[in-house]
Amino acid sequence: MTTVTADWLQTVDALKEVPVSQLQWFIDNSEHHHYPVGSTWFKAGDAVPGTHIVISGRAKLYLQQHNDMVELMTLEPQSITGYLPFSRMTKAAASCEIMEDMQVLTFPREKIDDLIHQHFELTQALVHVMTSRVRDFTSLQQQSEKMMALGKLSAGLTHELNNPASAVLRGARSLKQHLQLVPDVFKALMNLQLTEAQVDAINCIMFEVIHQGPPPPMGMLERSDKTDELLDILDKYKVENAMDIAENMVDFGFSEVHIEQFRKHIADKAVSPVLNWINTNLVTEKMVTDIEEAASRISKLVDSVKSFTHMDQGQDKSWIDIHTGLQSTLNMLEYKLRKGNIEVTRNFDTSLPQVSAFAGELNQVWTNIIDNAIDAMEPNGKGHLTVTTAMDGKCLAVKITDNGPGISPEIKDKIFDPFFTTKDIGKGTGMGLDIVAQIIRHHRGHQKVNSEPGNTTFTVLLPLHD
Repeated sequence: MTTVTADWLQTVDALKEVPVSQLQWFIDNSEHHHYPVGSTWFKAGDAVPGTHIVISGRAKLYLQQHNDMVELMTLEPQSITGYLPFSRMTKAAASCEIMEDMQVLTFPREKIDDLIHQHFELTQALVHVMTSRVRDFTSLQQQSEKMMALGKLSAGLTHELNNPASAVLRGARSLKQHLQLVPDVFKALMNLQLTEAQVDAINCIMFEVIHQGPPPPMGMLERSDKTDELLDILDKYKVENAMDIAENMVDFGFSEVHIEQFRKHIADKAVSPVLNWINTNLVTEKMVTDIEEAASRISKLVDSVKSFTHMDQGQDKSWIDIHTGLQSTLNMLEYKLRKGNIEVTRNFDTSLPQVSAFAGELNQVWTNIIDNAIDAMEPNGKGHLTVTTAMDGKCLAVKITDNGPGISPEIKDKIFDPFFTTKDIGKGTGMGLDIVAQIIRHHRGHQKVNSEPGNTTFTVLLPLHD
């Protein structure tokens, strides 16, 4: 075993400024322990006996979740852990397994008062260790939760971006092939030698219908009847590609009345070439519209990502419309909502004033709560999510309600505790709602939850003024 001296303790970075006399007092009042490899040092829930300094060996801290072990960190030589001055820790939050034979110096908790009253520099050093531990641990867990949330969002976002991107690619390729056929149709039209007045009349009728926009959605039977009506009149004038033309014209809202309007300005022999040229324009219009809609969908998703991460603004508080973040979050989770067959109702009071907030942090709050609601409704195969904004006294209230099975009374008081989760391994760290609570406290607000089977509501209250 390593002989522990005051000089050795001064090699520990946190203790290097502590007087030798205080370190020797610490050694004299401490206990030496040896733990063999493969043994368990302590388990989550065990009482913490005192302050530990690892002299040699290694151990790993881990959490047990659904029979799986989630590793948190590794204790190396010179690590300081356990109870520290002014800490509120009474029980271990995690378990510890010895990876290499370990020698530990343990200062008993019963003597902490003597330490605090008699040895200022040593107390100060250990308090600094505690604050650093809290800061590093909180940062680590927040980053872990952010990465898990990002993983959830990225899967759906990838799918959502892939669909319109593929649509743009398909549309571009189809449009390229279609445009190669246009010269033949145009040549047939030129051979008719139409007058300028005839061309203007045809264009006027065609674009008047196009600019009206597509007709209301039709059932299969109604659409079939309208197509047959157009086919009858197209066959009357012996129009080539009649079926293709009829189907496209129905999509744009053309009827037999428009065919007769075209007919008034051209001879019978010109009807087929003219309608084929019009059909070419309709096909082009349809392809360009599909590409535009797909590109618009991509743009909407990119805007949602930008708004969600708030990457174009600084890290300071700013006055924000709460609905922007809520809508961006719903956009980001749209794939998961659609996959879960979840209907969303937005009861937004858009007249609410802006709030001073860290927009990116609040988006993390909405993501965690809504994602939990989606997971809760998953077993039903469908669900209803309601997001409501309203005034509540001097606070702005955001209520997120789901019709899942509810939260049992046994765990309701634990859901905001660190590491508490009912999700399977890999689906949750148990830090999501703890981080929600931290962020809300950061905004000087508070949260509450009411739950019964079929109706669970998380309410976030944010003060309107700093």
